[in-house]
Amino acid sequence: MNKDMIRYILGWILVIEGIFLLLPWIVGLIYRERCTWTFLLVSLCSLFIGWLVVRKKPGRTVFYMREGCVATAASWILISLVGCLPFLISGEIPSFVDAFFETVSGFTTTGATILDDVEALSHCMLFWRSFTHWMGGMGVLVFLLAVIRMGGGSNMNLMRAESTGPSVSKLVPKVMRSARITYAIYISLTFLMVVFLLAGRMPLFEALTTAFGTAGTGGFGVKADSIAGYSPYIQWVVTVFMLAFGVNFNAYYLILFRKWRQAFHMEEVRYYFLIILGAIAVIMVNIYDTAVTFGENLRTVSFQVASIITTTGFATVDFDLWPETARFILVLIMFFGACAGSTGGGLKISRIVIMVKTVLREFGSYLFPKSVKKIKMDGKNVEEDVIRGIHVYLVTFVALFVLSMFCLSLENVDFITNFTAVAATINNIGPGLNMVGPTQSYSFFTNFSKIVLVFDMLAGRLELFPLLILIYPPTWKGSLKKAKS
Repeated sequence: MNKDMIRYILGWILVIEGIFLLLPWIVGLIYRERCTWTFLLVSLCSLFIGWLVVRKKPGRTVFYMREGCVATAASWILISLVGCLPFLISGEIPSFVDAFFETVSGFTTTGATILDDVEALSHCMLFWRSFTHWMGGMGVLVFLLAVIRMGGGSNMNLMRAESTGPSVSKLVPKVMRSARITYAIYISLTFLMVVFLLAGRMPLFEALTTAFGTAGTGGFGVKADSIAGYSPYIQWVVTVFMLAFGVNFNAYYLILFRKWRQAFHMEEVRYYFLIILGAIAVIMVNIYDTAVTFGENLRTVSFQVASIITTTGFATVDFDLWPETARFILVLIMFFGACAGSTGGGLKISRIVIMVKTVLREFGSYLFPKSVKKIKMDGKNVEEDVIRGIHVYLVTFVALFVLSMFCLSLENVDFITNFTAVAATINNIGPGLNMVGPTQSYSFFTNFSKIVLVFDMLAGRLELFPLLILIYPPTWKGSLKKAKS
């Protein structure tokens, strides 16, 4: 294992986080808040340690998938540990487990919170809390690849380890350029959303934090009622941009370079919007309230469906009070998630589509045993390795889900709370039902359960395997044997 390269990557992660920590420090200076010094302190320490680490460049820059997974998982744990320090040092979240939970929830774009009164936080803390969504949305290592020339020709292993979806392809031949194009689209959409929010007379601070939470499909808000207190215009803007950030970014790349036909013929994107329209239609029929207008009903349902399927987690109503059918649909689309290559979580629409096609192929093989049928996506054959990988992913997902449910059940909390808490964290959504509903928090869980849910958040954001490989003993056996020899 190329430990020097892993060390070098972690050093750059500290440098980048140190630079970003200066932004909430500036916000604190603007609002003249006393706790702003904590960001400067943590920033300088992170920059200094990172600078010491990256001064010595690794002798070998080539690394493989094992190193990519270890570097990715370690980076997300490190960035969360450093990121929670301002909450802890300032005393605004005095418990280390709570501060770590909140920060992991931010970076993994989950949006689950242990805060019962979010408005009690200072502006700089609220800004940092939302900005962690924006940093984690597209991925900290993708950002690293966009700004730092790593060398070695193995950068794709980092991108594959961090990016979401069953398979990852480069937009252009060069990984660095692919990362830059992805981030250019990400920044442009975020800026555009801020402009639309400002046009609706939302204050700049709230527009920025809302855009960060939407872009990363995270859902941390600065108000206790999330987005409910804002105008219908603001709610529609957030709805549209939640859906936009749940689209595979490859579609935006194709549109950007005027490859319209390819963009609008992406199967995953088509099914994504079909599922959304279907969910809205069913829930509209189930909860339709004659006391308000059709437009208000449509806005409320569209917002919640967009929020759940993109795994953002914003809320305009307490959907835990909706009828059973509506709640079932919301829990179902929790698992579906957004598109691969987006900032959303969940299983991903592409995996769902391929799994359904695999089942249909098996039905056909029973009827016509000698037939050989390839599964296709966007007119291209899906490799059997990809299909096998999806099956392994699903089995691993179910196993981790069941294990997490068992761990949470030790607290004797009701089944629906535990089930939706695990579903909301492993799918990076945030709110669930009952005691973890949209108007509740995760503060009542014990530290043990919070650590379990932290693991689920990290595993869900990293598509399970990088984090599991980090704690898988054989990952380290080879390097240990080499060190002893």
